[in-house]
Amino acid sequence: MNAMTILVFDEADHMLAEAGFKQDSERIIKGLRPNCQVLLFSATFNTTLKEFARQISGNECNHLFVKKEELSLDSVKQYKVYCPDEVSKIMVIKDKILEMAQIIIFVRTRNSASMLHRSLVEYGYQVTTIQGAFKQEYRDTIVKEFKEGLTQVLISTDLLARGFDQPQVNLVVNYDLPLQYDPWNKKREPDYEVYLHRIGRAGRFGRKGAVFNLLCNDRDNMLMTKIENYFNSPVAEVASWESDGDFEEALKSAGLM
Repeated sequence: MNAMTILVFDEADHMLAEAGFKQDSERIIKGLRPNCQVLLFSATFNTTLKEFARQISGNECNHLFVKKEELSLDSVKQYKVYCPDEVSKIMVIKDKILEMAQIIIFVRTRNSASMLHRSLVEYGYQVTTIQGAFKQEYRDTIVKEFKEGLTQVLISTDLLARGFDQPQVNLVVNYDLPLQYDPWNKKREPDYEVYLHRIGRAGRFGRKGAVFNLLCNDRDNMLMTKIENYFNSPVAEVASWESDGDFEEALKSAGLM
C-alpha cells in the first residue's frame, strides 16, 4: 500500500456505504502514503462521500461535476407480476423464469437473500448469494463462478447493481423493489437510480433482456407506480403469476424465446 501513488474508487457512493465496502475502503486508506492521490467517482455526491473526502484531504479536495447522462430503459423489456404472497414469488422464479438462462435476482436485505437462497437450493438449483458482509476474496470467487457458468442463479443485494457485466445474463428479477429513505417526508421511497442500475444488468452490450418485478401487496404496487411515473415508462403486466402462457408471451415479446 505504501508504494501506491493513485487510488481510485469507482461507484464511490456504494463503495463507502455501510452495506458495501466501507470497512475495506477505510482499511486501505489507512495504509496509504501521505501523498497518494485519491479519486472518487460517483453519480451522486452524498453526505457520506463528502465526509470521507474531508477526512482524507481536509478542505483541499477538488470537485468536478459533469452533466448527468440521461439513462435509458429502452434496452430491456420490463414486467410486473402480482403475487399473492412471498411463497408465490419463489414459485414464479422456480417454475416460470429459472429454466431460461443465467439470472440475477436482486433483494433488498441480507435476510431475504439467505431465505431465497435456501429455498432455491432445496429445489435443486445451483445458487450463489453475494452481499456486502462477505469478505472480498469470497465475493470475487462467487462472481468468478457465476461468470464461468458454474452457477445458474446469483442472488444479490444491491452490491452488483452497478459495474457488473456478464453478457450471458438476459434476465433480472427484482424480488424486492429498491428503497431509500427520504429525509423530506421521512418515508422510504423508491430508489430510482438503483432500479435503473439493476435492470441495466440484463441485456448487456446490445443483447435482448427482460426484467420481472415481483409485487405482492398494495405497498409494492404503489412503489411500482411511482417508478413508472418517475421514468415515464409504463411497465407491462404479466396477467397471471400462475400462467405458463403469460410468461411465455412476455419472454417472446422480449425476444428471449
